[in-house]
Amino acid sequence: MSVVDHVGMWNRCLEIIRDNVPEQTYKTWFLPIVPLKYEDKELTVQVPSQFFYEFLEEKFVDLLRHTIHKVFGEDARLMYKVMVVKTPPIEVNLPPTPGPTIKKEPTKRIPQIPASDLDPHLRSGYNFDTFIEGESNKLSRSVAEAVAQNPAKTIFNPLFFYGASGVGKTHLANAIGTKIKELYPEKRVLYVSAHLFQVQYTDSVRNNTINDFINFYQTIDVLIVDDIQEFAGVTRTQNTFFHIFNHLHQNGKQLILTSDRAPAMLQGIEERMITRFKWGMVAELEKPTVELRRNILRNKIRRDGLQFPPEVIDYIAENVSDSVRDLEGIVISIMAHSTIYNKDINLELAQRIVRKVVNNENKTITIDDIIKTVCSHYGLDASLIHTKSRKRDVVQARQVAMYLAKNNTELSTAKIGVLIGGKDHATVLHACKTIKELREVDKAFRSDIDELQASLKK
Repeated sequence: MSVVDHVGMWNRCLEIIRDNVPEQTYKTWFLPIVPLKYEDKELTVQVPSQFFYEFLEEKFVDLLRHTIHKVFGEDARLMYKVMVVKTPPIEVNLPPTPGPTIKKEPTKRIPQIPASDLDPHLRSGYNFDTFIEGESNKLSRSVAEAVAQNPAKTIFNPLFFYGASGVGKTHLANAIGTKIKELYPEKRVLYVSAHLFQVQYTDSVRNNTINDFINFYQTIDVLIVDDIQEFAGVTRTQNTFFHIFNHLHQNGKQLILTSDRAPAMLQGIEERMITRFKWGMVAELEKPTVELRRNILRNKIRRDGLQFPPEVIDYIAENVSDSVRDLEGIVISIMAHSTIYNKDINLELAQRIVRKVVNNENKTITIDDIIKTVCSHYGLDASLIHTKSRKRDVVQARQVAMYLAKNNTELSTAKIGVLIGGKDHATVLHACKTIKELREVDKAFRSDIDELQASLKK
């Protein structure tokens, strides 16, 4: 089929689509699509961005499928290429669809902001003076202080902190940045969450300013990235961060990363990235011991000018064990109840507040929880979810897990696909649609889904 043929046939598709959507929708989402080729019953089209592709798949996948089948034939398939800007040596791939075409456009390098004018976005109050040391964090604190004294001059580069939520990773990472700014004011220090980095990157692709984005990050002397596990499943963001990481490391800059799990346990992160996380120092912050929790409470109470009886401090330390944030939240709750209801701060009040807070705490549902619950319900080995098996019971269990993940977590469809069977964004959307439709027409199946949902909430 010649070039003229596939372009002409795509134009016929556009005519059909135009009759089925509002004019503004047609101009915004379909006119920018460029037909590239039609080979082996596969139509390849170019779209402006990953966001554009995901929106089409989510909102218009059925319209596209029906239209292409009508014009090109029932066995025709649709493939995407995503057009992005390339700044060497970055190569951005979008599996499992073909790698994107790379549009090279010259962009002006942004002028470097002086270190004195660059906002490091460090959190006030998170410094070494307010970080309470104990056996569970002693090693991590020692390494952090060494890096703060001599950034990029120690063997601890990158410095990778990991541990459960609320154990002090963010506090310690910010303390390093704060100390470095005190000792080396000329250093360009920047703290950023992995989520914000991803949002900035996506915006830069959409606005055609990817070169400016990369150039800015390559000027940083001390880069602190919090919650690196948030990069799971976002391949293009990982690719870009990989090259920024390499540039900074090779040029003697300090990298500090935090995560809720060790590098080896990170899912959806490329192996080459995990290897680099382990180049320097990997330090775990464990959950605080009873003695450390007691010291943290005493420090907060003293710092805030409060008066708590020793038995109240002991009770809180012994019964609130998960995180430093929980300890501080309990202190605030006790103070609020004491003030509003004019009650003395005593053991009875502390017991009532602690029981209330602990019992009302919402359970966080993870992908692992969902897979375990679904596989147990269907009598399957959990490992089967991650295989390429097309057996009916395995496929349905995988689809149910994806549906429950979409409804019970904040993860994107791309991340859900990566974590459940290594599937793509479109597969997750199809799974959710299939389960939703089946649930609406099959009473027994709906009961199954409701039972699984209730099990996850227990």
